[in-house]
Amino acid sequence: MRDCAINQYQHVVAIGGGHGLGRVLSSLSFLGPKLTGIVATTDNGGSTGRLRQQQDCIAWGDLRNCLSQLASRPSVGSLLFEYRFGGNSELANHNLGNLVLMALDDLCVRPLDAVNLIRKLLNIETKVIPMSEQPTHLVAIQSCGNRIFGEVEVDQKCEDPIALSLEPMVGATLEACEAVRQADLIILGPGSFLTSIMPPLLLPKLAEALHASKAKVILIDNLTQEPSAAANFSLEKRLGWFKQVMGNKAVDHVLCHGDRYLTTGIVTHYPLRSRHHQALHDRAALADALSLIVEPQALDALA
Repeated sequence: MRDCAINQYQHVVAIGGGHGLGRVLSSLSFLGPKLTGIVATTDNGGSTGRLRQQQDCIAWGDLRNCLSQLASRPSVGSLLFEYRFGGNSELANHNLGNLVLMALDDLCVRPLDAVNLIRKLLNIETKVIPMSEQPTHLVAIQSCGNRIFGEVEVDQKCEDPIALSLEPMVGATLEACEAVRQADLIILGPGSFLTSIMPPLLLPKLAEALHASKAKVILIDNLTQEPSAAANFSLEKRLGWFKQVMGNKAVDHVLCHGDRYLTTGIVTHYPLRSRHHQALHDRAALADALSLIVEPQALDALA
């Protein structure tokens, strides 16, 4: 793995949610404490959604997913963390990791304390930070004026929204803002554009930190077309949305899957698809491609 170019950075921040962010964090886990993941907390589906309805808590599912993917090797702790209850009881389909995080949150002062306890249990050096420690929901505004409330509902609507917001508007986690301010490399995605990548950027303080940052910003594109309204968004439209919410700060580079290495303008294509799962990025290939982008002369190593 050509990770030397990435190692030159002292503060790498990846922003997103769900499986995509976890994949990026695990591919760059060799950075250890130099790597920080800022995780969306607006999910309202599945086990997470049920807990949110009953406990008025933040969404734990994406945080759990990132922590699970960062666990260095299968262990009793990591297997328990991903255990999902079966049967027909009230626990059916609940994820044990979500329940553990929620229980630790009750015992701790802050949700971030709960996450850090799990990091210690699973021996994870990479920092994982919720975008906010207060419950909030994603809201999409359509051209007709309709407001679509909830992440699941936003993903299910076919009409392109004209804007997104959070309800209620909450504060960004202080450590997340500080990580962005210190960052010398920021990675967005992959993942659902509207419901995974955008939510953290809607927080005013986090958006201000991004605007002030001098870090290089790289967007990792999805391997497949996402089943949501964002499927109709061109790359130019998505870059425009990013620029708007980040206070006119532009994405510097876009990484896409391709059959071979090729850079045109700010877009780099590279073979990224996992041989084991066509919808997942290959971890080693992600690290290689990011190294090529941040240090183009590394192309010589391909020879």
